[in-house]
Amino acid sequence: CTCAHLSFRKGKLTRGTRRVVDGKGEKEGRRAWDRRFETQANDPRKGVNEGNGHRTADHAEYVSKRYESKQNEDEEVFCMSKRFRCVTSGGKREKSRTEGGATTTAWNWEDDFGPRQNGNQKKHFRQSFEAYTARRTVEWRAKSSLRTGSETNTNPVRVLEGTPVPLGPSLAKGTGTPGINFALVAPNASQVKLCIFEENKEGSDEYEMNQTDGVWHLCMEGLALSGVQYGYRVSGEGGWDTGLRWDKDKILFDPYAPLLSGRAKFGVRDDVEEFVEGRGSRFLGTYDFTAPAFDWGENYKRPNRAWKDLVIYETNVRGFTASPTSGIPEDRRGTYLGVVDKIPHLVEMGITAVELLPVFEYDEMEFKRRPNPRDHMVNTWGYSHISFFAPMSRYASTSTPAVNVSDEFKTMVKQLHLNGIEVILDVVYNHTAEGGDDDPYVLSMRGIDNKMYYMVDLNSYVQLLNFSGCGNTVNANNPVVAQLIIDSLRHWVEEYHVDGFRFDLATALCRGEQGEPLTVPPLIRAISKDPILSKVKLIAEPWDCGGYYLVGGFPNWDIWAEWNGIYRDDVRRFLKGDRGFKAAFATRIAGSADLYNVNQRKPYHSINFVIAHDGFTLWDLVSYNEKHNESNGEDGRDGSNDNFSWNCGVEGETEDAAVLDLRQKQVRNYTVALLMSNGTPMLLMGDEYLQTRYGNNNYYGHDGPLTHFDWDMLEQERQGYFRFVSLMIKFRRDHPLIGRSEFLTDEDITWHEDRWDDEDSTFLAFTLHDNGHGGGDLYCAFNVHDFAIDIPIPPAPVGTSWHRIVDTSLPSPRDFCVEGRPGIERLYTVAPPVASSSVLNWPDSEHVPLLDSHVSCTNPILLHPGLSVV
Repeated sequence: CTCAHLSFRKGKLTRGTRRVVDGKGEKEGRRAWDRRFETQANDPRKGVNEGNGHRTADHAEYVSKRYESKQNEDEEVFCMSKRFRCVTSGGKREKSRTEGGATTTAWNWEDDFGPRQNGNQKKHFRQSFEAYTARRTVEWRAKSSLRTGSETNTNPVRVLEGTPVPLGPSLAKGTGTPGINFALVAPNASQVKLCIFEENKEGSDEYEMNQTDGVWHLCMEGLALSGVQYGYRVSGEGGWDTGLRWDKDKILFDPYAPLLSGRAKFGVRDDVEEFVEGRGSRFLGTYDFTAPAFDWGENYKRPNRAWKDLVIYETNVRGFTASPTSGIPEDRRGTYLGVVDKIPHLVEMGITAVELLPVFEYDEMEFKRRPNPRDHMVNTWGYSHISFFAPMSRYASTSTPAVNVSDEFKTMVKQLHLNGIEVILDVVYNHTAEGGDDDPYVLSMRGIDNKMYYMVDLNSYVQLLNFSGCGNTVNANNPVVAQLIIDSLRHWVEEYHVDGFRFDLATALCRGEQGEPLTVPPLIRAISKDPILSKVKLIAEPWDCGGYYLVGGFPNWDIWAEWNGIYRDDVRRFLKGDRGFKAAFATRIAGSADLYNVNQRKPYHSINFVIAHDGFTLWDLVSYNEKHNESNGEDGRDGSNDNFSWNCGVEGETEDAAVLDLRQKQVRNYTVALLMSNGTPMLLMGDEYLQTRYGNNNYYGHDGPLTHFDWDMLEQERQGYFRFVSLMIKFRRDHPLIGRSEFLTDEDITWHEDRWDDEDSTFLAFTLHDNGHGGGDLYCAFNVHDFAIDIPIPPAPVGTSWHRIVDTSLPSPRDFCVEGRPGIERLYTVAPPVASSSVLNWPDSEHVPLLDSHVSCTNPILLHPGLSVV
């Protein structure tokens, strides 16, 4: 009977007899030094397909008897079903080699039993062989000469060899007593120890792990199925010049740990983390295989919103409800359950998707590891993951037991889905919290295999390449790391039911191991072709801190959307009065066809935004010409200098009524432009009540009133700007001419413009035509001059008339007329604010009255016939 040996070596699949290097040269494996066979058939970790030929069940029994006879030679045998791996230990073979503390030899079935036959008998053999090994597994493992842990370990736990798949902790199968299998990829390590921390027990027990092709594994039979914390000690050869960063004194967090154990309360140190100044805190992995499955509900289903129907609300879990003004119980403030309590607010606004700032586990107190200019700050944004699998434990009302964190996250997702709101996660796979070589924070991957997990330049003393601006860059296109990221993404889709991802600094994921740009990055391609991930919403932030800017050109396979940074800049510049941006503004309003009308891409692949978390708030955009980041402790060096903002005449806070009135008009102008644009709009938490951060455009480290949502301020603005933005969102939702799935044609839009080349012209008007879509035509005009303009309104169809929906030059509530103000004459005056916008609408007879059809003015006006939006 023959079992083909399959393995990956430097990315290539090899088949046949394994070559073993004994220091004196390469020799083909022979019976004289073989006692191992392996097949990796149907191994999802390595992507090898089933199809290796096996022979009959008679041979399986023959092989089993043959191995039993070898026990007289003190050679213990372990057979692992699925992978069919046999390992002999005892060190008696002269030409054997040592792997992970156990002496092993390699052999080839073909040498003993002749050539393979065809595969038509493999199914019968496989079934017989697996049945036999399942009966014998416990017996063989019990005889294994593996290390059984420290002498102080009195628990009834048996230590078995374990299996290299799946990675992370998993329930071991085929053993009599329930067991936990642990597996960790660390190909450059020479020793890995599993550290187990059990409840009600001082200290930890440590167990030396076994290695198979760079994967370290161990099975703990009888270990508790929950309430156990664990980590790894990893050591190896090679110093700084090798790019490896061993630290055997540090217990490292498992990259595949499904849950995490750390400090209990956000921003408050405790004894659990064992903080040491300079070295930081300790985080341990944990699991719970006893908890019942989460109840998603009998009638539960995902919203499955169409791209064109999305209105995205970017928010931070903690900041959304941490303030006492939220009015929710203290233990729910700043938590997943706090988000649940405020879902009615999102529904009232008309939000259809939330984009959550990072919710993977991170250390919010990373800036406090040692005295430094930023040690007064607490990381509230979360762009410093330490885990790709575990939800942020301190965003739960309680993190004990650990599974409660998972359940509360799922509760949030479930309740959002029940209200028709999708959940998109902002994910950070481009770097981790472990810092750079000049400020290292060893937590996990840096100590496990720095050279594999991160991009390294061995010709530099500070070897870690930094395309993230945070000290390191994840080596995302290394096959092991790429698989880690894909497994993480699948985990969040399948386990937590999230609807999509926004990839932070996504072009860093399009670089090779030395940072070189890749035209077809393997990771992005694998995500795009994945049967699960390709079905969710994928959004790239198409730039990084190394200057790799791919707006409109991110590798997309026709399914990726992008944060459209060009949209943000062009809209800001036109509406603040910069000359020469009218054509660019028109292009952005129409859907950025210059960037996205390629292959099968659609207008909704442009994520349109004027404001995002990193930058000015909407109110600060019209209140500050310069950033004011002094409180960040970086002497104003942080944050963007290119804000394209205008303070309307006074820098910062003022009581000048004229300036405040102008600012109110300007924020409405930006809102009209955003929600009238073809593409997917995104708004920022807090902008609905015009929150200010007093000119700080990089407020990542402030956990307090500066960043928390102020629910009292929302009430004060409820009949003002909040009313306006909510009505604009609903108008967009209900009018079929806005937010289309296809790019506009000449039949869809008429531009009332003949001065495209005049750089001093800052007036723009257009009509969107009904053409059978329903709802009537829309007329929209923007006036950014400092003087009023009388505009001729196109004739409305017979039997209809124009109604004004929006005119941002008018005070609230006249700025937005829900029913549409009739009586619009052929000539309409679009006032300056400096800028104003108007929207006019005429509905056909079948759509009268149109409750949410209105026009906007910049002062835009929005006119709707039968309704009209000016």
